Amino acid sequence: MEAREALQELRAALRAVLARVREGEPGEGREPFEPTRFWDALGQTFKETSQEATKLSLAFSRSPLPSAENCQKLSEDVQNAILAVATVYYWLPKGQGTTLRKMVRDATTEVVEGMIQLTETILISPLESLSQEQLISTGGVWEACEQVSNLPRNNQAAVVSALAACLSVVKDALEEMENALVEGQDPYSDITEDEDLGFRGNRDTYWSEADRKLLSSCMGLIKASKACLKKVLSVVKAYGKAESPEHIAQLDDLADIANEISPSVDELALSMYPPVNQLAVRLNAAKLASVLKKVLEITKTSHVCPPSEEGWVQFLIGAVDHNMDKIKNFTQGEL
Repeated sequence: MEAREALQELRAALRAVLARVREGEPGEGREPFEPTRFWDALGQTFKETSQEATKLSLAFSRSPLPSAENCQKLSEDVQNAILAVATVYYWLPKGQGTTLRKMVRDATTEVVEGMIQLTETILISPLESLSQEQLISTGGVWEACEQVSNLPRNNQAAVVSALAACLSVVKDALEEMENALVEGQDPYSDITEDEDLGFRGNRDTYWSEADRKLLSSCMGLIKASKACLKKVLSVVKAYGKAESPEHIAQLDDLADIANEISPSVDELALSMYPPVNQLAVRLNAAKLASVLKKVLEITKTSHVCPPSEEGWVQFLIGAVDHNMDKIKNFTQGEL
């Protein structure tokens, strides 16, 4: 009972730390921020947490179980390691960039959640044995702790990472829609006949000729989304800076609005499947067009867009307007 009680108390303490990390905001701190000191300390605390996870897992996987005193010591060591991770996270001031801070917070949260999961797994597993679940949970903490080496070291790198993730999602959505359109009139051709419903002869599962004309312009808008993210990613890599508060804030603004592209693409893509509601398609297309134009406008007025890069911004704004005008024309009768 003593071992289980110690683990239950540890779980409660870890949950309290997790809540503080999720809800709390790092302060600006009295001392000047030292990036090298911060990243070295964060790496060290993640490494120590990984080691404590190994010790905790091994201690409860063999006989004899640790004494009450050792249980208390193990619990305190884990708590101290996790508190150190949270404390170092709080060193990172808001002024270093909200995109960077979110990524560091997510990594910190993942480590704490991993340790909670390991504690819970030990609690439900037979003591004095090493279950498959316990091995997986221990490995999960190791993996979460190793992610510290992959974290971006400044806000420019963080925004590059965020934009690349958005671009990957949009590429997948575009490829999926292209495949569906190439497969022919029936995008649900991979769904077999239903025994109860009988033959799938419902025309609601097919695209009409009018639908296809509308979808062609929608695909143009999704392609413009991919091109937009690709070009913005390129200029942030080439010209993005994270040395002044103004540049850091501009990068955050860009990441925040670019984050809206992939969900807007998904909403448009979903509304493109039959039965096509043309009004819904138009509304979703208008939302995506608005987001794209905001991204392009923010890009144009930020430090990542020197005069030599303004041409493609204007070109893409024109492409968005052109496709949106065609969508409006095709759906005129729906209003």
